[in-house]
Amino acid sequence: MEIPLALDGYSLRPYRDDDAVTLQRLADDREVSRFLRDRFPHPYRLEDAREWIARARADTASPPLTFAISGASRTMLGGIGLDRQGDVYRHSAELGYWLGRQHWGRGVATAAVEAICRYGFETLGLRRIYAHVFEPNTASARVLEKAGFELEGRHRQAVCKDDEILDELMYGLLAEDWRRSP
Repeated sequence: MEIPLALDGYSLRPYRDDDAVTLQRLADDREVSRFLRDRFPHPYRLEDAREWIARARADTASPPLTFAISGASRTMLGGIGLDRQGDVYRHSAELGYWLGRQHWGRGVATAAVEAICRYGFETLGLRRIYAHVFEPNTASARVLEKAGFELEGRHRQAVCKDDEILDELMYGLLAEDWRRSP
């Protein structure tokens, strides 16, 4: 399954085994990992890339929930996914994404977020998609806001990243608000 982005030739696509070298190169950048959870390791080794791709390809979710962000040349630029929640939260999913630094500032992240939200609401039937942002990560907050997400709250001193205590911002987007957006 491939999901087109609003940028010509760009898409969300399944991870491929041959993405491993590119994934390792893009992800092994401290500026990329500094605002991500610790499960996104730094340094990011080739074996980390191979393990992630194997996990993503073995995911039996149907329809799939994890994608590579792909450029016009079909080269991987980053990753994005939805973590569908269970129990009483079963109509919600947490959004996670990252993009290689050389692709920042070009509208790719916003287009990828918009595309996966469309997929989440139209294909998966979700009612709500949310994302957590470490408070200093103003670029990610801006991506979410441009994609229609609203700041819903602040979890004070909720995150410890690299021995620094940070606030966490909670952003959310409802299906009904997304459908009304232009």
